Amino acid sequence: MTIDTSLPPDTVSRPGRTTPILGVITVVVAVVALLLFLTRSQTPGDASPEAGFARDMGVHHAQAVEMSFIVRDKSTDDQMRTLAYDIITTQSTQRGIFMGWIQQWGLDQSTTLPPMLWMAGHGGHGGTGATAAPRPWAEIMASMGMATDEEMKRLREAPAGKDAEVLFLQLMIRHHEGGVDMAEALLKLSDRAEVRGMAQHIVNTQSAEIKQMEEMLTTRGARPLPSIRTE
Repeated sequence: MTIDTSLPPDTVSRPGRTTPILGVITVVVAVVALLLFLTRSQTPGDASPEAGFARDMGVHHAQAVEMSFIVRDKSTDDQMRTLAYDIITTQSTQRGIFMGWIQQWGLDQSTTLPPMLWMAGHGGHGGTGATAAPRPWAEIMASMGMATDEEMKRLREAPAGKDAEVLFLQLMIRHHEGGVDMAEALLKLSDRAEVRGMAQHIVNTQSAEIKQMEEMLTTRGARPLPSIRTE
């Protein structure tokens, strides 16, 4: 009897089959490499509006949190203490998000670029162009609505109760106005979804808090400081 030693048809080597598979793998690798390149190329750079917004708003938030801790300890009014608590918790959380973005984008938390230069394209606080001469720090602070060292000293030393509450509300309304201006500028300069979402949230919440604080000032027989809004 003759034994057939030939291999079954399905086990016969077919070198030509590897060519399409290798081609598919090559295409997949190329697509992945392209996506990685595009993702990295779209990451905000050091001088981008997104990085400037995150850094400057982080500094802005830090002062708001400090001011809120001061008035919380100087007031027994439930509404005032609730407002202070809301600002402390909300802006501390947002500041952490800003720092996380900077780290995620592979940037340093600090920069040698002048504060608010990123707003140059908005025609607002940042000047008239990207090459605008750096402005004095006090002028930049004022455009952001931030309290001066002297104003912070006054708030710390203000008598507990109505005096501290009125000064806090006046300073924080102006502070929020600066924050809203910054957030609205970012919305005009960036198309990055997560940054725009945060900016819009800041516009909405701080605009609402401005109205609330104006009403709280009225009940205390006081008025806001002159507005710094640019629009």
